[in-house]
Amino acid sequence: MPEEKWDLVITPRTKWWDLRLGELWEYRDLILIFVRRDIVSVYKQTVLGPLWFFLSPLFTVITFNFVFNNIAGISTDGIPGPVFYLSGTTLWNYFSTCFSSTSNTFRTNAAVFGKVYFPRLAAPLATILANLLKFGIQLTMFLGFIAYYRLFEETTLRFDDAIFFFPVLVLLMGMLALGVGIIISTMTTKYRDLANFVSFGVGLLMYITPVIYPLSAVPEAYAPFVEYNPISPIIEMFRLGFTGVGTVTAADLAYSAGFTGVVLLIGIMLFHRVERTFMDTV
Repeated sequence: MPEEKWDLVITPRTKWWDLRLGELWEYRDLILIFVRRDIVSVYKQTVLGPLWFFLSPLFTVITFNFVFNNIAGISTDGIPGPVFYLSGTTLWNYFSTCFSSTSNTFRTNAAVFGKVYFPRLAAPLATILANLLKFGIQLTMFLGFIAYYRLFEETTLRFDDAIFFFPVLVLLMGMLALGVGIIISTMTTKYRDLANFVSFGVGLLMYITPVIYPLSAVPEAYAPFVEYNPISPIIEMFRLGFTGVGTVTAADLAYSAGFTGVVLLIGIMLFHRVERTFMDTV
């Protein structure tokens, strides 16, 4: 009897470093389908559709400007309030949305994961890519505010050379959200109550990230708590690039990149380890 030849042979991963990331490229069409699914699911049965992506950050910025700038008097380093808060929330919203979505990967995709084989990492990766649309819409609004102040108001706003790091900053923020998110996802398959702390934890994390205040305004006694937050250099570099004001160095960004790489690697290894048995616990 002639030996059978197969186009694809599925074997279990027995080693921690058996990541098989090349499969993601082979399943790129499936990733695009997941991206479309995630985008459509957000717009489906909504009246305003993509306008919500404008309205949500706009109301947030108005609230932040009223509370933290006008009432609390927190410094914005000379940057107009709306521009300052958008420079923080634009990237932060991308991170928080990606993190919240990927942290529930196993639970939200359990029905699909249990039926057919494909690299499971495709699902959270598609979420990261789908959220780029929301980020792009909010970035457009941010640039609109910058254009208004530069054209019609006296301001010191200017573009800095740090703006060339923009693609790197978005990549780092997406990969960090992916890494932390899938780590939480692997833990919630067994300890479901951890999911209750995700939104709570993200809210707390924002307050040790220079989103509503500049890094230069942090008292020296508390500065390490903010500086060692890997998101802080990313936000500050983004703000520096688009407004010309920011407290950050290349070494700070290198620290964020290194931290992101380690977290992402650990997350992928844990993710592949858990995917073999998660159906027994989900």
